[in-house]
Amino acid sequence: MLEGQYDILFEPLKIGPVTAPNRFVMMPYANGHSYLMPNGAIGIRETRAEGGWGIIGMQLSEIDPTSDLSGLPYERLWDHGDVKVHAQSVERIHTHGALASIELAHTGIRSRGTENGYPVMGPSSLPTLKPDMPYNAKAMDKSDIKRLRASFRAAIGRAKQAGYDMAYVYASHDASILWHFLSPAYNHRTDEYGGSFENRLRLLREVLEEAQDEAAGEMAVALRFAVHEASGPKRITFDGEGRDVVEALAELPDLWDINISGWSADSQTARYARQGYQEEFTSFVKQVTSKPVLGVGRFTSPDTMVSQIKRGVLDMIGSARASIADPFLPNKIREGRIEDIRECIGCNVCVSVELSGVQVRCTQNPTMSEEWRRGWHPEKVPAASNPETALIVGGGPAGLEAALTLARAGHEVTVAEKADEMGGRSIREATIKGLASWARVRDYRLYQLQQMGNVNLYAGSELDADGIAEFEADHLILATGSRWLDDGRGRSNLAPIAGFKGAALTPDDILDGTEVTGPVVIYDDDHYYMANALAVDLAEKGHEVHIVTPLPTLAGWMGNTLEHPKMLGELMVAGVKMYPNTTATGWNGGALDVTRSDTGESLPIINAATLIAVTNRIPEISLSEALTAKGIAHRTIGDAEVPGTIQAAVYSGHRHARELLGTEPEDRIFKRERPTLLL
Repeated sequence: MLEGQYDILFEPLKIGPVTAPNRFVMMPYANGHSYLMPNGAIGIRETRAEGGWGIIGMQLSEIDPTSDLSGLPYERLWDHGDVKVHAQSVERIHTHGALASIELAHTGIRSRGTENGYPVMGPSSLPTLKPDMPYNAKAMDKSDIKRLRASFRAAIGRAKQAGYDMAYVYASHDASILWHFLSPAYNHRTDEYGGSFENRLRLLREVLEEAQDEAAGEMAVALRFAVHEASGPKRITFDGEGRDVVEALAELPDLWDINISGWSADSQTARYARQGYQEEFTSFVKQVTSKPVLGVGRFTSPDTMVSQIKRGVLDMIGSARASIADPFLPNKIREGRIEDIRECIGCNVCVSVELSGVQVRCTQNPTMSEEWRRGWHPEKVPAASNPETALIVGGGPAGLEAALTLARAGHEVTVAEKADEMGGRSIREATIKGLASWARVRDYRLYQLQQMGNVNLYAGSELDADGIAEFEADHLILATGSRWLDDGRGRSNLAPIAGFKGAALTPDDILDGTEVTGPVVIYDDDHYYMANALAVDLAEKGHEVHIVTPLPTLAGWMGNTLEHPKMLGELMVAGVKMYPNTTATGWNGGALDVTRSDTGESLPIINAATLIAVTNRIPEISLSEALTAKGIAHRTIGDAEVPGTIQAAVYSGHRHARELLGTEPEDRIFKRERPTLLL
């Protein structure tokens, strides 16, 4: 690293009446805790402030009860009763020298209208933006608009009372009433709030002006705005009305926080978008305004961050996912520890669990969401009171994470991996098209372990029960992974399928280099990335590929990672033939027999030379059984305990290591958020 190479990232920046200590911003994002779980949310934000992020963003906070995201884990700043909790969050952020911001929002026709009893509000009478819910939005009248403006102003006042340094006016992601008024797709009004561009912009301008008036020079006002819509009718684009908005309001906010819309475009995975992918849509903004500009792009490389600032694309580097993966990323850059950065792999596991309404998880960072309730720190492990020896059999995601955690606590750790290199499934799957970033799971942990004097790593070293017994370690951990089934048993079909056993290849076979011949049919009863990623990979190698799934849609879980439309488009471009709602009933040496999943009606057979079953995995437990037979105590972790995602394997390795260290409660009951009863 060249001396001073990254200094520009640590230059203070004046934003209206406040000054950010550096150029790193932890963006507002839903952390899964909501207003009902303030302690966990505060723990997340305080940890990032400790890690050096200059501005810490409070997630979307509803300004009043007519903004109703029922069932989703967001914040509220409805009245003075909410101010106290927000003030505690701000105080903890300030302790570490960071600024605190809050994203104030009314979600308009993105609201649900189910919990609070008020109608969904919108510029026009339209269905809500959740097509599977039978609700409509009310076309706001002048009194509704007046009340909305008053709610925004009042929320700005409460944010100031809570001590926030900056308040956001939110107009992005197709999830803001201000965006809905601006968009010609939603605004069908004929009064002064509809029709022409200036009329549709009116409400956003009024709210910004009133926000600045209420802030009164004591708090900065930021505008989070999507300058470009990736899809949709009557789109707002960066070379059209997106630019017009920035030009019209150029000097009104103290900070422009810019991105692209909707959420699936803004938060694309590494499989479908490179780092800094938003630049082509957002680079014009600094040419139009003199105010600081903040942007995102799944930034993980400090060189890319510096480039963005030096080339005049951005003034500040915003991140949600990178701050989840490594809360201490800024400090590591400042200290010249670039190799120690735990890089986001861009898998969107964080997004998938948020959409399920639970606390955010991360493939790279198992301490995410455990800062308060379990006391886990992303960089520190309590020292072992009595350093001992630990043998870990298996150098995949779980094994490497367990090894790193135990070694940081002071144990002497040995990892034995039967393959010729460490990494397990993380490096095997990284060879599939689009999944190269998966290897970062191995790379980070292996590098850390290689720097430690109390760690011994042995690749190409297969141990049996006798060899393990001879080792005489104080602690024995098995991270032997899992294997894919070849008999057709999957998530929707729990029984073997005729003709599969011994004839079907599995992802293990493909990743081991087994030759694939002729047309290929992939039977997907796993419903995540593996089947479709293999389909594209094989199609691009020249194979005719058919992908069959018993569910109504391919890889339904990928809707939660925001990848589903892109995945289907990728399959289409690759020429893969898709068969949803299609159940396999048998394989007859070159033909897959299938029926409709819903009715059982027979469908035409699918001819292919190779059958690949992507159905389910079972743990590799043969070594565990042999050790049990010898009476050798051990614990099993990761996929060897229960097959799951790479995130689940990493988390398992970390949790088991902490349990072994004796820092976890024996009854497994951690701290919980509890409601306060008003008697």
